[in-house]
Amino acid sequence: MTVTGWFLFFLILQVIHFLGTWKLYVAAGRKAWEAAVPVYNAVVLMKIINRPWWWVILLFVPIVNLMMFPVIWVETIRSFGFNKSKDTWLVLLTLGFYTFYINYTQKLTYINDRSLKPKSSSGEWVSSILFAVVAATIVHTYFMQPFTIPTSSLEKTLLVGDYLFVSKFHYGARVPMTSVALPMLHDSIPLTKSKSYLSKPQIPYFRLPGFQDIERNDIVVFNWPVDTLIDIRPGYMRGSVQKPIDKKSNYVKRCVGLPGDSLEVRDGYVFINGKQNELPERAKLQFGYQFRTSQPLNPSYLSERYDITDVYPMNREYTVFSAHMTDEALAKFKNYPSLDTIVAVKNEKGLWDKNIFPYSQNYAFNNTNFGPIYIPKAGVTVSITPESLPFYKRIIETYEGTEMGIDNKITQSGTQVFLNGEAISNYTFKMDYYWMMGDNRDNSQDARTWGYVPFNHVVGKPVFVWMSWKNGIGRGGRWERFFTTVGGSGTPVSYFKYFLIALAGWFIFNFFRKKKKEKAKS
Repeated sequence: MTVTGWFLFFLILQVIHFLGTWKLYVAAGRKAWEAAVPVYNAVVLMKIINRPWWWVILLFVPIVNLMMFPVIWVETIRSFGFNKSKDTWLVLLTLGFYTFYINYTQKLTYINDRSLKPKSSSGEWVSSILFAVVAATIVHTYFMQPFTIPTSSLEKTLLVGDYLFVSKFHYGARVPMTSVALPMLHDSIPLTKSKSYLSKPQIPYFRLPGFQDIERNDIVVFNWPVDTLIDIRPGYMRGSVQKPIDKKSNYVKRCVGLPGDSLEVRDGYVFINGKQNELPERAKLQFGYQFRTSQPLNPSYLSERYDITDVYPMNREYTVFSAHMTDEALAKFKNYPSLDTIVAVKNEKGLWDKNIFPYSQNYAFNNTNFGPIYIPKAGVTVSITPESLPFYKRIIETYEGTEMGIDNKITQSGTQVFLNGEAISNYTFKMDYYWMMGDNRDNSQDARTWGYVPFNHVVGKPVFVWMSWKNGIGRGGRWERFFTTVGGSGTPVSYFKYFLIALAGWFIFNFFRKKKKEKAKS
């Protein structure tokens, strides 16, 4: 839905609100016109139902407002004596339209000093749970969200089994674009395959101001751009499942390329504007290898003793393996007594991989040797030719087209490119784009496979590992990683013991405070 569409929808809601409540306002000692003024009518209504004015703000927070509107409906009719369970169910089941019946057919008596305390323990529990969910949803949506690391693409920096807190406010919190969804669930309901949201209506993209731009080598959580497609290989880019942007799968990678950069991958190493990218101290690149041993080898032993990841046996005798390792791990493993041969798994320069962006035989790119390419920047104009089109077609049609409510269609006739039937020779980008890659270079599905990440797909910045489990909960915790920061230099330092000390101090403080209160009462 466009901004104009949402504005008209808002005005219709205001008319409905006025028609269904103006007599209630008058019965409460207010003026009828006060029920008709947008926003102000909500402030007055909070006074009528004896609730704080800031509840009005919650009515304009996507997802949260879906929980607040039913509360307001119930609170409104109860302010006029309609407290029975029948009344509560009727106002909820009619989506608030029960107020029309009350407004025009019932004798209205306003209860000015109505008790706000629930009349039963169950009612108190419901009230407490509801506002706990509201508070958690606000934190989850606009401040901090928990994530889990499922793959080894950033191994050595973020491990499989790490549980993260991801900041939404570093780059600016993105207001939910999906207006109707269950709170704090992503795209499905747990234990089912049912969607947790309605695809329509969609709220136009808007992001709150952040205090930091995405910097080179930042680890970033983002919505996987091609998650609307079942298969992203050339010739197979179809099979749309139509996920809204904010409901696409969450990915975490390192941002190695910024808007305006020229990027190239040489033998697995990233070069920016001709210079090799210098990674942070904690980042450890890994590359793929295949090796043979003269004696059978236990993969778990290899992983733990030599700090090698993704170890897979390639024969039944457990003597041939594929694995990924850092330069340090490789140097150490070369001294393994039973090692026979080991070779790097690399693609030669000039060898075309049809599964690598931009999926064109004109560009002999592969996972090991890729580029150079230009990373689009907002406001920059590029030349559009049959040669450059493979890089920018999806940007124009999808990221700056259908996902932004614009019906962009690229066609080609000979050497001429057409946008919506009009010939074009250049295009000016509306958004910034980023290049996201994993440190585990030969075991990471990243931008080399699916291309650019638009800024409106960015979710946030991982800042904190609050828990970490080795190969699942059954294998035990990595206690040294509990309560460690994601960024910074040197070996991550755990603040877990300080958390436990603070938690113990809090419990001791509450214990003696409770004792003091009990003593004062006696």
